[in-house]
Amino acid sequence: MQDTLKREHIILGVDPGTLYMGYALLHTVGQQVEIIDFGVLDVHKLDGQYPRLQQEFFFLQELIDKHHPTSLAIETQFVDKNPQTMIKIVHAQGVAIAAALSKDVPIYEYSPMKIKMAITGNGHSSKEQVAGMLQRFLHIPDEKMPKKLDATDALGIAYCHYLQLGMPVSDGGPKDWTTFAKRKGLTDKGLTGPAAQLAAALATAKKKKK
Repeated sequence: MQDTLKREHIILGVDPGTLYMGYALLHTVGQQVEIIDFGVLDVHKLDGQYPRLQQEFFFLQELIDKHHPTSLAIETQFVDKNPQTMIKIVHAQGVAIAAALSKDVPIYEYSPMKIKMAITGNGHSSKEQVAGMLQRFLHIPDEKMPKKLDATDALGIAYCHYLQLGMPVSDGGPKDWTTFAKRKGLTDKGLTGPAAQLAAALATAKKKKK
């Protein structure tokens, strides 16, 4: 795993959606992580589901051609009370996967719980909490934080994949910050990169609770 982490990676994260699709690109070498781009593709003004899916497909192909990602990380196992909504999301997932397959980009799927666990240490965190942690990890200025959480969702998916390269997190893992940090050795001194950022965030969270 550590050898994999040391290599150079360009990770494309996609948060599938039928009206708004979040996307993010990370460039990583070892513990150095840089945001190439992240945002939201707005297709809600297009008339009909299939033109929207087509636009998403072409957009992702253009991103792949421009940045040559080494992997696509995508959220999967979406569950919704409305079957029609769920079917549409699955269609959007399929379009993203097809775009990657058409360009021979390896695909990695992560459940929402696994993504949240990797970012916050809590598989039931809110989207806002995930966005807040990503802002700390990646040092994103307030003015550059997107208004739509689809963008930070995609960034979280990409960052989750980056973390899996060096320290995999299972869905059945710890459910609180302290257990998560101790299990990963993040409370030790002398840490660098993502581990140090997570440890610092944990310390800040503890101070706020006092």
